[in-house]
Amino acid sequence: MVASEEVLPFTQRIKKNKSLSKIWSFRYIYLFLLPALIWFLVFAYYPMYGILIAFKDFKYNLGILGSPWEGFRYFKQFLNDSSFYDVLRNTLSISALKLLFGFPAPLVLALMLNAISKGKIKRAFQTISYLPHFVSWVVVVTLLQKILSPNVGLINDIRNHMGLDSIFFMGNPSLFYPLVIISDIWKGVGWGSIIYLAALTNIDPHLYEASQIDGAGRWSTLFKITLPCLTPTIAILLIFSLSGILNAGFDQIYLMQTPATLNVSEILDTYVLKTGIQQGQFAYSTAIGLFKSVISLLLIVVVNKISKRLSDTSLW
Repeated sequence: MVASEEVLPFTQRIKKNKSLSKIWSFRYIYLFLLPALIWFLVFAYYPMYGILIAFKDFKYNLGILGSPWEGFRYFKQFLNDSSFYDVLRNTLSISALKLLFGFPAPLVLALMLNAISKGKIKRAFQTISYLPHFVSWVVVVTLLQKILSPNVGLINDIRNHMGLDSIFFMGNPSLFYPLVIISDIWKGVGWGSIIYLAALTNIDPHLYEASQIDGAGRWSTLFKITLPCLTPTIAILLIFSLSGILNAGFDQIYLMQTPATLNVSEILDTYVLKTGIQQGQFAYSTAIGLFKSVISLLLIVVVNKISKRLSDTSLW
């Protein structure tokens, strides 16, 4: 009786509060969210404590809290660094090219797959296009090196049989960006088309039936029904892409870098790795990473507001 009397006031208080009552009614379901919540707290929020290093002269023996404050010294150092503009230019150039050629590629593939009427052929093409996504960049770059090698590469073997000289593709700065864009599209186009294919299935089929009755052709149907219905999906994905324009793809770029292409391939992420891990400038590299994160946050807010005004589609 004592236990029930102690529990009763608590349950009564919950029933009086509508919000607590709703949470309490789904308490067992919320338990399923607990592992994800713990994961985010441990691996996403707790490491943010390390951001303090960007504002301190970090010393191993003193720790993060014990190290002396330096304010914005490392941010000013990065902005005044001679390599700042080169690194930023390379990052923006690669990201812009990926956005220009890589962003519409999944949409085009999804539209092409959606036009295939035979189910078996469509599933076969879908499966083939998805597979490169599951191949790591280590394997992809290794394949590129084997195919494009000046000594034993397939392309140069063909050129040699044709009486042409070998080309060192991976060491040619003028060919670095095309190789990056082509390999990025090949690896991600199939996986990126999944969202568009899902959005295409949600389009009301009666719209297509009505367009056929009105005598509309394929191109007219595409531009007046399909693409307008996909506009919200395209807008959301474009917001994410523009907000991440400073993320040029660390794995791919770092593995494809060679000393000969360093002047066009050094991006913010690889620069942070080299200054932080290889040179031991942890405070400086943390400041660079924080600078990139703040810019990305501002970009996603600005792009989201612009998208909301122009198309009434936004993340929040």
